Amino acid sequence: MEHISPSGRPDHTLITQAPSTLPSAAHRVLRNTYALLSMTLLFSAAVATAGIVLQAPAPGLVVMLVGMFGLLFAVHKLKNSGWAIPAVFAFTGFMGYTLGPIVARSLAMPGGAQVVMMALAATGATFLALSAWAVTSKRDFSFMAGFLFAGMVIAILAGLAAVFMEIPALSLAVSAMVALLSAGLILMDTSRIVNGGETNYVMATVGLYLSIFNLFTSLLSLFGIGGDE
Repeated sequence: MEHISPSGRPDHTLITQAPSTLPSAAHRVLRNTYALLSMTLLFSAAVATAGIVLQAPAPGLVVMLVGMFGLLFAVHKLKNSGWAIPAVFAFTGFMGYTLGPIVARSLAMPGGAQVVMMALAATGATFLALSAWAVTSKRDFSFMAGFLFAGMVIAILAGLAAVFMEIPALSLAVSAMVALLSAGLILMDTSRIVNGGETNYVMATVGLYLSIFNLFTSLLSLFGIGGDE
């Protein structure tokens, strides 16, 4: 039953309070999320391609962390304003810039082009399969949140240890772990949209973008093992 405000116009607060009871609201969020996600992925890919062509230098670890978390904070603060979309494109554009040197290194390896294409294809297939499962089954995978968060914390710490201690085997183990966790996050985030747990398509887009980004870079590292040998 539609709630009418004192002004005589429909009050849509119920959509944000109980979206799981309104499939049309969840469908709208999902549609807007996929539309924005598609545009940001294309924009990020264009920035990465430009970085490869122009041979842009890789940002240092400090610049990457400050830029990524700073722009994430900006998106979170602006998520309900008109500046949310520009903030999302600024964030995904920056991530595309950090991706350029990573892809360039892979392309420089023997068979590098095939490695990049395999990683792209596997990322796309994984995203489509998990999204289709979450949308069609309508199962709630939010119970995975605690496990996935703890896993990502462990992966980040292990990744930093692998960088500073220069342990290639640990780096590969971390890549495999991040790939699995990213797949789980795609499944969980999509199910939250479908079941009304996420009503802001800007934040939903950023969450899925990060999972896709991490999945692709992890698979790129794993598929590149043969090129390094």
